[in-house]
Formats: sequence, structure tokens, C-alpha cells
Amino acid sequence: MSKLINSTLRTWWRISRGLTLGAQGVVINKESQVLLVRHGYRPGWHFPGGGVERNETLLVALARELEEEAGVSMNEQPLLHGLFSNGDNFPGDHIALFIVREWEQPRVPQPNAEIAEQGFFTVENVPADTDAGARRRLAELFDGKCVSDKW
Repeated sequence: MSKLINSTLRTWWRISRGLTLGAQGVVINKESQVLLVRHGYRPGWHFPGGGVERNETLLVALARELEEEAGVSMNEQPLLHGLFSNGDNFPGDHIALFIVREWEQPRVPQPNAEIAEQGFFTVENVPADTDAGARRRLAELFDGKCVSDKW
């Protein structure tokens, strides 16, 4: 059922928008662990984030998504790591990825239909089914790999 809903939403977005833009955050804690979320509607672990809505800036969208998905509030402006084409997954899609180092988490949302679970992981021990694009970004940020323009 979730695949049908996801497919229907993607079709609608493709018809109603020529280009889609998302904002995601690499939330890093004091132990250099990264926050990942597992969605209820798609496989794997991902950085928290989501789509930029009409009349939203990237930073407003990022703040909204971090709060909704993970209960995270940013304490200072994050650093933009890059803007990436996610066209292999969804034609016309782009992801702006921010590094979030100064934050707090006053609450941890209960698992729901959108976010099944969340957790902090060392870069060396992210779950095996972590999104390939997220793995590439982690290698860029923590292992000095060259930055690619593709998610």
C-alpha cells in the first residue's frame, strides 16, 4: 500500500512541479555520531529532511523538517555542504544538504507512519541499508572523498 501511495504522490509532484527541491540535514552530536531516520514509506536509513514547500526558503524547510521528523531545533545557521541532483531516483529532484552541529532535541517524536525510527550512529557503523547517497555524503564529510554533484 505504501508503494502505491508513494508512486501516486510522485506522479502528482511530477505533473504539478517541473523541479522538486528538498532540504536535508546531517545532524552531528558531540560524539561525532550522525542522526539517521528510517521512513515508514520507503526502505533504508536517510538524513532527516524533506521537500521545500511554496513560499519556503531552504532553511525554513530544513528547520521544519528537522523538528517534524526528529524533534531537533537548530541553534545556529547550518553550513551548506552542497546541492545534489537526485535525478536517478526522481527526475528533476535536487537535495540541498546542510551540516547541523549546533542543535538541541527537546523531544524525540514517537514512531509514526512517516518516521518509523531514528538513531545516532558512528560513521563507521551506519546501518547496512543506509541510502547510497547518504553514504556518499558521509564519505565526503568524514573521509575527505571528493564531492559529487549527484546524490
